[in-house]
Amino acid sequence: MTHVIAQGTFDILHPGHAHYLRDAAAMGDRLSVIVARGENVTHKDPPILSNRQRRDMVAALEMVDHARVGHREDIFVPIEELDPDVIALGYDQHHDEEAIEAELASRGVDCNVRRASPRDAHEDELLSTGDIIDRICDDRC
Repeated sequence: MTHVIAQGTFDILHPGHAHYLRDAAAMGDRLSVIVARGENVTHKDPPILSNRQRRDMVAALEMVDHARVGHREDIFVPIEELDPDVIALGYDQHHDEEAIEAELASRGVDCNVRRASPRDAHEDELLSTGDIIDRICDDRC
C-alpha cells in the first residue's frame, strides 16, 4: 500500500484544493493531509478559519483518508510519524523538493517528493483563497 501525504493551509476550500488532493490521492492508495497551523503560516496572510475548522473541512473530502493539524514547532514531525511513501506538493506551493528530500533523509524518512499538476481555471473560477477574499471584499464590503 502506497501512503501519500499532502499538506497546505486549506483556508476557504476551492476547486484548486480539490484538484490538488485528487491528484495526490491518485499517487497512492491512502491519502493523509497535514493542515498547517495558522500560527506557522508565514509565507502569506494567516488563515481566516481556525486550525480545527480547516482540518474538519479537509477530512470531509471523499479523497482524504486522514487529516490532522501540523506540529506546533516542527513541520517534519507529523511526516516522521506518518512515514509516507510519497509527499505530494501542490503545483504552486513554495516548497523546494530537494530541500525537503534532504531534510527527510537526515531524519531517516525514505519517500519521494512529487508535484501535483496545475488545474486549468475556467473563465469565472477563482483558484486562490486570496483571490476569493479579494472578490468578496470588492463585491460585498
